[in-house]
Amino acid sequence: METPVLILLIAAAVVVLLVVMGTMYVKAPPSYAYILSGIKRVPRVMIGTGGFKIPVFERLDRVYLGQVTVDVKTNKSVPTHDFINVNVDAVCKVRVQPSDEGTRLAAKNFLNMDTTGIAAQVQDSLEGNMREVIGALTLEEINTNRDAFSDQIQSKASPDMEKLGLEIISCNIQNVTDDNNLIRDLGADNTYAIKKNAAITKANAEKEISIAEQNAKKEANDIRVKTETEISERNNELSIKQSELKMLSDTKKADADAAYEIQRQEQQKTINTKTVDAQIEQTMREQILSQERIKITENELKAQVNAKADAEKYRVEIDAQALLEQQKREAEAKAYLAEQEARALKAKADAEKYAAMQEAAAIEAKGRAQAAAIEANLNAEAEGIRAKGLAEAEAMEKKAEAYDKYGQVAIIDMLTRMNEKVLPEVAKNIAEPMSKIGSMTVYGTSGTEPSGVAQNVPTVIKQTFDVMKDVTGVDMADIAKANSIEARVNKNINIDGLDGIVKK
Repeated sequence: METPVLILLIAAAVVVLLVVMGTMYVKAPPSYAYILSGIKRVPRVMIGTGGFKIPVFERLDRVYLGQVTVDVKTNKSVPTHDFINVNVDAVCKVRVQPSDEGTRLAAKNFLNMDTTGIAAQVQDSLEGNMREVIGALTLEEINTNRDAFSDQIQSKASPDMEKLGLEIISCNIQNVTDDNNLIRDLGADNTYAIKKNAAITKANAEKEISIAEQNAKKEANDIRVKTETEISERNNELSIKQSELKMLSDTKKADADAAYEIQRQEQQKTINTKTVDAQIEQTMREQILSQERIKITENELKAQVNAKADAEKYRVEIDAQALLEQQKREAEAKAYLAEQEARALKAKADAEKYAAMQEAAAIEAKGRAQAAAIEANLNAEAEGIRAKGLAEAEAMEKKAEAYDKYGQVAIIDMLTRMNEKVLPEVAKNIAEPMSKIGSMTVYGTSGTEPSGVAQNVPTVIKQTFDVMKDVTGVDMADIAKANSIEARVNKNINIDGLDGIVKK
């Protein structure tokens, strides 16, 4: 039983010790300085740190380290250096000097005080320093340069604040007034002076503006007159230039139209020629294309038949190989399939190569066929021309031989044909002038004898027969009898100078 009691006692002692130590430990925030005094002659100062305070033997005090705002007012009128009573309202911000000495001095003067207490302690000192500075400055200096005024207050009060362990952070002048409203009057004088200067400046400006406007109007009028004159001159020059340009343009246009018409006709001629050539070329190409399509269709049919046969053969082979490959290992099957794919690709490449060779052979054969056809056409045309010429030459030769063989008979035959065709035309042409005569009176005729005019036609025909008889030796009068009733009945003609009879 003694051991548990001892443990409980020890635990209780530890708890009590921890509680006592917790109450003994203190920690200072950054805005306060903790001062522990009582054991040592020099107190301990803690700022933002912690430590143990021995109860009963040590005392804990606090000093505020933050900014303290102090309102500094004169409360009563203070005469300036130029004996003008003024009232000044300012604001100063102070704090404890950030040093051990400053903290100790502040602890002696502001220990455990809040911001209100510290401000009340230093307010009198700052107001006194501000009064001293006011007495050394004039009213104009205080109003025109308030920064210097606040700097002087801060400089004047700093030694007193250092003795208290404080420092002045800033000092700002809020307001400055006087009992007799002199500051306002000084402002009025300045206001009037500013207004006066502004009025004078405005009048001078208006005067200058009026002069400038008049000068501008005069210059604008001069420029307008000059500009209108130049515009009129330019318009005249423009009209003349436009007339010249129009005349030149009309000339150029006429030349261009003529050249265009010539060029158009040349182009139309070229187009017509090209069109005909293109039509001929298109016809030839269509014929070639038609032949090529026939060949391609034939090749496709052959290829389809061969492909079906090859596919059937390949299918049978693949089925047999697949049945055999089922008994082999998986690795050998993959290798075999890879080999088959390679063979298929090779076969495809060979087929494509064969097709390309067939196409090239077809193109070559087509070219040769076209060349042979063209050559055959040319040979046929040449042979036809040659045969025609030979036939004509042979006919002429035969006719010449016939004329030479029959001699006078051939001439008679030719003249007989003339009797049938040419003599009626000759008689018609001889009698035609007489058909133009509208009416005619004949004198010197008697009985039934024909007149001289009526005898003209037979006379001319007889003279023509006489000339032909002298030239050829053939009497056309006897030949003309071939169309008589006697000649048609007897079927013969007796011609002097011939040994035989020519049958009709």
